[in-house]
Amino acid sequence: MSRVPDTQGTCDCPACSGADGLGMVVGELTTNGELLLTIDDPMEAEVLGATLVSASDLIGEDAEEAFTQGLVPALESTGAVEALATLLAIGSVSPGRLGAAANDAADRLAEAGITRPVWADELQAPVTADGFQRLDDDQETASILVCSFHRAGRGHAVIINVDRNDCGAAADVLFLDADKLPEAVETLHAAASSEGVRIRAENLSPEEFRWQAENALAARAVHDAGDVALNLAEFLDDEDDSPAYPALAMLLRARLATLPEPGRPPAPHPTDDEDDIGPDLTRLLIPGGFELAPSDVAPSAALPAKRKKAAGPAPVYQIKVVLRGTKPPIWRRLEVPADIRLDRLHTVIQAAFGWYDTHLHVFETQYGSFSSPDADPGYRAEAAVTLEQVVPTANDKIFYTYDFGDSWEHDILLEKVLSPDPTVRYPRCTGGRRAAPPEDCGGIWGYAELLQVLKDPDHPEHDEKLEWLGVDNAVEFAPERFDTVAVNQALSAIP
Repeated sequence: MSRVPDTQGTCDCPACSGADGLGMVVGELTTNGELLLTIDDPMEAEVLGATLVSASDLIGEDAEEAFTQGLVPALESTGAVEALATLLAIGSVSPGRLGAAANDAADRLAEAGITRPVWADELQAPVTADGFQRLDDDQETASILVCSFHRAGRGHAVIINVDRNDCGAAADVLFLDADKLPEAVETLHAAASSEGVRIRAENLSPEEFRWQAENALAARAVHDAGDVALNLAEFLDDEDDSPAYPALAMLLRARLATLPEPGRPPAPHPTDDEDDIGPDLTRLLIPGGFELAPSDVAPSAALPAKRKKAAGPAPVYQIKVVLRGTKPPIWRRLEVPADIRLDRLHTVIQAAFGWYDTHLHVFETQYGSFSSPDADPGYRAEAAVTLEQVVPTANDKIFYTYDFGDSWEHDILLEKVLSPDPTVRYPRCTGGRRAAPPEDCGGIWGYAELLQVLKDPDHPEHDEKLEWLGVDNAVEFAPERFDTVAVNQALSAIP
């Protein structure tokens, strides 16, 4: 499964159009077909087929049409055994018209006497699956979906890493021999335990596993859409000669199609608007991030009215504040009165993350942008607006940016609406993970660089960074440290 075919030429660009271009692409595919004749595990054939098709799919919307109407007939016309193997590999993972066309062409070549590869019969054997589980960490930042697929005496396990702080998108997909799955899960538990994180396992039905896995793949697809250059880079970066994510995702979709269909529709993507997913994708390409101008976040709805005194005491909001772009994620879970003003919420977030409130900030909501009078005149006054006005229902989300230079962007998610506890002083922090980056370190990318410098005592800037941080030794700076008691002490000091 480690061999990746050459994907040069599998596109619908001008170089590949016309008879000469088509011949070049067919030649490349035939070369890959030679590799297919040297293997005996059909799983490797599926990976190779998925790599070919997923690479072409990144280049243009007409890729399926180009394959179905052009490349498949051209491959069939060669009458070569390599072409038959290639068609079988493509058909094994491709849905819809392309899969049907490739398989039909392969059948016609076989009927004409072309020898089928040794793995062809096994490829068509029925697939069964078992061991459907979801593993969650107690910090609620990541989930791992695992199961095993079996076919003709071979077993392969799949591991899907789901980032719950990234819309539940699939961070990566891994296939391995089924007998290695218990060891992999054991290693996961040991690694989590070493960081003080506990893992809980939940058994899933085949339908539920498919539903959750397809949602994770769909969320990742939304995030990757429109970023063709970044996706193609995955195919160009082949230092370990391993399949890229798009190929493994295509293979996984083919496996999921063998499971019973879920009885409910797909989950809606929580961040379909460009203002949400755009900055994160841009940050991958442009260090320093991306700023939204006030005109880019014009209100899309009328601001709800404030709570009236006759409505009684406000409930308590349990919110999760996540610092965008951090891996592992840096976050705080806070309980605040629902009618807390946004200017006071700003103060709470500053205390919870240890920021010094020396820079401008802004709250971005569906009702507009809110900030202090010192900020851009295009922003509305935050002191006149409460949290429950801009976050009226559970699962609603707003965004908070602090320091327009370093651009510390936070997602604020309303997780639960609670009844107030008369014995509790609000606001309070009930959980979190990792220390916040130091101010003025250059944003997410600068913080990552800072951590690398601190790890290397021989780095020319090592001593300079220690002095800047005000510590004598890198051990004194502990980015993994989080202290709920200390955060609550800071919150209690707020007037």
